[in-house]
Amino acid sequence: MSDHILVERTEAVQVIRLNRPDKKNAITRAMYDAMAKALREGEADDAVRVHVFLGSPGAFSSGNDLQDFLAIAMGGDHGDDVWDFLIALATATKPVVSGVDGLAIGIGTTIHLHCDMTFATPGSLFRTPFTDLALVPEAASSLLAPRIMGHQRAFALLGMGEGFTAEQALDAGLIWQIVERDHLEDEVMAAAGALEKKPPKALQLAKKLMKGDQEQVLARLREEGELFLQQLKSDEAREAFTAFMARKK
Repeated sequence: MSDHILVERTEAVQVIRLNRPDKKNAITRAMYDAMAKALREGEADDAVRVHVFLGSPGAFSSGNDLQDFLAIAMGGDHGDDVWDFLIALATATKPVVSGVDGLAIGIGTTIHLHCDMTFATPGSLFRTPFTDLALVPEAASSLLAPRIMGHQRAFALLGMGEGFTAEQALDAGLIWQIVERDHLEDEVMAAAGALEKKPPKALQLAKKLMKGDQEQVLARLREEGELFLQQLKSDEAREAFTAFMARKK
């Protein structure tokens, strides 16, 4: 398992922590693979009742590692490790709780559309610059975001690439609660602890009912994935990535 993903158990709670703070938790393919494995193992283990996602102080995740994605664009790989994680997340039957402090960019935002409760600190920023990189939304966000927040706000987030403050994310229904940084992990673990004590089968059935038709989500994941890969290999994406990397230097 990648050292950039730490997995630990606290009673019946499985914590999956992004641990690449020097790169603001930019997610590599090895990290996707590790997270997918942790979710699958946690789902298969009756001792695990709740999944928790956490990042680092100042960065839940700055999004995908661009070097990894440039390698996909230049080669014939389809990025199956990314796909495996998204499927594992979208089909998780057990509650998923997350905590965000600071940057939540790209997948760092869309992951929370699949979470059942997300806590964020006041300084958090949610942003999805897909179209800036000549890409399309992923993680079924083009389906889930309009459901949660309506077309206008979803378009501002996914199409325009507008950043949402914690207050705006709360108002849009993307997160459950805003908490101070010093209390973030305590609040996340308290919520997870309360959930783990509930009858597990009833809680999973309640989640299934609220999530609705899973096939729609999986179909959108596939559709987005095909278009994402097409765009990733396009001339306009190469130009956008080249310009972005030049700005970073």
